[in-house]
Amino acid sequence: MSLSTYQAQHFAYRAEGPVGLVTLNRPERKNPLTFESYAELTALFRRAVNDPDIRAFVVAGAGGNFCSGGDVHEIIGPLLERDTKGLMEFTAMTGDLVKAMRACPQPIVAAVDGVCAGAGAIIAMASDLRVGTPGTKVAFLFNRVGLAGCDMGACAILPRIIGQGRASELLYLGRSMSGAEGERWGFFNRLVESEALAAEALKLAQDIAAGPGFANGMTKRMLAMEWAMSLEQAIEAEAVAQALCMTTQDFRRAYDAFVAKQRPVFAHD
Repeated sequence: MSLSTYQAQHFAYRAEGPVGLVTLNRPERKNPLTFESYAELTALFRRAVNDPDIRAFVVAGAGGNFCSGGDVHEIIGPLLERDTKGLMEFTAMTGDLVKAMRACPQPIVAAVDGVCAGAGAIIAMASDLRVGTPGTKVAFLFNRVGLAGCDMGACAILPRIIGQGRASELLYLGRSMSGAEGERWGFFNRLVESEALAAEALKLAQDIAAGPGFANGMTKRMLAMEWAMSLEQAIEAEAVAQALCMTTQDFRRAYDAFVAKQRPVFAHD
């Protein structure tokens, strides 16, 4: 089944042309995650790997908040009854969501408003781009509940977005990062007012989706792979990646459009 017609069970989902819109929709609780929503989100992004119809995603929250993290009653409470094996199964499952988000070729735009805490902050962090609002509060609050800040890839990804010192401050203190601070530190690509957030995030995703899909997927892949490469290795890998992109019809479409003095229209082949 194409994600263009996918029916979600544990969050809201719809396709707006080539953009998949994911909305965490438990607004009365500030959109917390459950075991079921974790699993379904992971499955969605894994399916996206083989879906050429969806070329970008937007992840948002309903009711003026992004996500308050794991549900206290439906996740945190039950975890206290698990043994080590059961706890490892849970932490592996939560990490799988980040792996799926980073492995899917489609760029993901997070539309972040209000509360963005715990696993919600991780989802925003794991997205490719983030649009926030002045009222957004992002908190990696794991240490405030007696846990380490190294959750779901935070110690690997967050320093690469905002720097080691700033990431250390947020992960040690568990304090909230304001929207203005997040934009200044580079966590947010831009800030808009709450009433403009949905349209701005969708427009950004649509602009990405209008680009060359194979090449955008390659860019996302190389951004991830080159974390662990030397400069020499990165240059060699990018040479191979770019040569592959040159074999696509999108490359020819761009050339033909340039010759005709037109704007290229990319398509998935």
